Amino acid sequence: MPDHFYLRIKPVISIRNVFRSARPICHQKLLKPHHALGFISFPCAVTSFLRSSRRRPIHTPLRPAATMVKGRQGQRVRLYVRGTILGYKRSKSNQYENTSLLQIEGVNTKEEVGWYAGKRIAYVYKAKTKSSGTTIRCIWGKVTRPHGNSGVVRAKFRSNLPPTSMGKKVRVFMYPSSI
Repeated sequence: MPDHFYLRIKPVISIRNVFRSARPICHQKLLKPHHALGFISFPCAVTSFLRSSRRRPIHTPLRPAATMVKGRQGQRVRLYVRGTILGYKRSKSNQYENTSLLQIEGVNTKEEVGWYAGKRIAYVYKAKTKSSGTTIRCIWGKVTRPHGNSGVVRAKFRSNLPPTSMGKKVRVFMYPSSI
């Protein structure tokens, strides 16, 4: 690819706005525009940004450079694995509310559970009343050991999970990591 990319600027977009929007992204010294024939010369690092900004409607403002992450524009990244609360550990006549049983997505054998031992779990739920300015609350716990041979795990939480949590989702985070 050549050193410079020539872009024909439409009369609606001013040269100042193009330079202002491109400056935080490239971190390179931009060349002065070639005024002949309305062409502007940019280093190649800026061209992908300019192509994406042409698809954006004119009335939408550009996001500040601090919030942009290269390669992750517009995509949310999930930093946890989803799991489902199955219930409490129990026997025929007793149940033990201090230990919960979870099914982690994609875990189907006892061997696969080994990697999740000790990982942090968050049960996020909404309460009726506000606490610390929000109605969203969280109960933290950790995976303790496998339960059976089908990938179910036992987990202990700081406070016992409420019975309404059965069948709901939890977040199994990837820390603390042993690798």
